[in-house]
Amino acid sequence: MRLVAFLFLLIQSSSALIDRAQLLADLKTLSADDMQGRQVDTPGSEKARGYIEQRFRLSGIQPFGETYEFPFTFRSGRGAGAADHRGVNVVGHIVGTRTPDRYIVISAHYDHLGVQNGRVFNGADDNASGTAALFAIAAYFNAHKPAHSLIFVAFDAEETGLQGSKEFVAHPPVAVSSLGLDLNADMIARDDTLYVVGTFLQPYLKASVERIIAKAPAKTVMGHDNPAQKNVEDWTKDSDHYSFIQANIPALYFGVEDYAQHHKATDRYDTIDPDFYTHAVETLILAVEEFDSNLPTPSKR
Repeated sequence: MRLVAFLFLLIQSSSALIDRAQLLADLKTLSADDMQGRQVDTPGSEKARGYIEQRFRLSGIQPFGETYEFPFTFRSGRGAGAADHRGVNVVGHIVGTRTPDRYIVISAHYDHLGVQNGRVFNGADDNASGTAALFAIAAYFNAHKPAHSLIFVAFDAEETGLQGSKEFVAHPPVAVSSLGLDLNADMIARDDTLYVVGTFLQPYLKASVERIIAKAPAKTVMGHDNPAQKNVEDWTKDSDHYSFIQANIPALYFGVEDYAQHHKATDRYDTIDPDFYTHAVETLILAVEEFDSNLPTPSKR
C-alpha cells in the first residue's frame, strides 16, 4: 500500500512535457527575498533580469542581435511626484521550421511591487509564475520545433500601466504585421481553475480555445472578459495582452482568481500549488501547439 501511495505521488510530481523540478526552482529563485520584489528600475529588477537572460539562453531562446535587452523609458506619477523611469523588456525567439516569418508571442511580466514598509512583496504568483513558465515552454519547443517562429518576452513595468508591452507593440523586433498572436501568462501558480480571457472580444479564437480546454491538464475555462457580467470581474484590460488587443493583434490571457494573495506580501513561493502550476504550464504548451497549427490570419478575424 505504501508503494502504491509512493508511485501515485511520483506520478503527480512528474511531467511528460516539462522539467518540473527546474520550473519550480526557477519560480523559487525569481520570488526569493534577494530579488527585492523585482520593482521596475531597481537593483532587484536588474538581478531578476540577469537570471531571466541566463535562463533564456539555457532554454534555447536566441536573442535578436547581440542582446536580449530592449530598454525603454516611461514617466509615472502625477504633478511634482512624476518621474522618468527606465524599464527593460527581455526578448528572444525560436525560429520556426515552415513559416519563420510569422510569429506567436509568448509573454509574461517579471516586475512586481518591490519592498514596502520593510516587507518584500515577492510576487511568486504575480508574476514569477508566468516568467518561469517562459523557460519551460521554450525548452519544450527548442526540442519540438514549431512551424511558426516564437517570440518570448518577459515584460517590465506591467504593474505601472502595462508600460513594457506598450513599448513592445510600438517597437517590436520584427514587423508588426508579422505578429500573429500573443499568449500572455499572468498569475498561473495557485487556485484550481485556469481562465482564458479574450474570446468575448475575439470570437474567432473560440474554436481553438475549446480544443485546448478539451485536452488541458489543468481545469481550464473561458471567462472574465464579458463586461455584461456585472458580478464577474472583467480582466480584458488587466495585463499585457491588452496592449496587443489595442494594436489589433490577437491576444489571450491565461490567469487565475488569486484574490486572497494578489498584491499581498503573502504571495510567496511556499504558498503556491506546485501540481496546479505544472498543469497550467503544460496547458500553455498545448495552447502554443494549437495556435501553431491554427494561427489566425487577418482574413479569419
